[in-house]
Amino acid sequence: MSTTATLTPLTTRDAEALVDAARTAAEAAGVAVSITVLDAGGHLLAFRRDDRAVLISGETSTRKAWTALQLDAPTAALVDAVLPGGPFHTLPTALDRPLLFIAGGIPLHRDGRLVGALGIGGGAPEQDHAFAVTAATVLEAATGR
Repeated sequence: MSTTATLTPLTTRDAEALVDAARTAAEAAGVAVSITVLDAGGHLLAFRRDDRAVLISGETSTRKAWTALQLDAPTAALVDAVLPGGPFHTLPTALDRPLLFIAGGIPLHRDGRLVGALGIGGGAPEQDHAFAVTAATVLEAATGR
């Protein structure tokens, strides 16, 4: 008898709900953003860039999501770790796919396990983080957590 629980991966439907929730939060604040959703393997599930968002926001939203996924931590909590003398000081440039330590990326969990990440770019870092956290409540509501 196996006691291994089956993990439901992040779905395209989940990703679309996250994008919609993040877009709604950003629009309510009058901020044009880009939104990236990655699955647990770092593969793109959804992406949206508002027509008015600065072009670089597409790249920053993706890198924020990638960073949150790789380190299983919100990028907002990692900003100080890359300062001179910090434990991750050289990490942003040490990898083939650069990490980005700016608030706006959060890991996504289901049943306590990492299933993907969400990244928002285009607003002030604190705004991007708040939009991501707000959007993540959609996923939490869908799983009853």
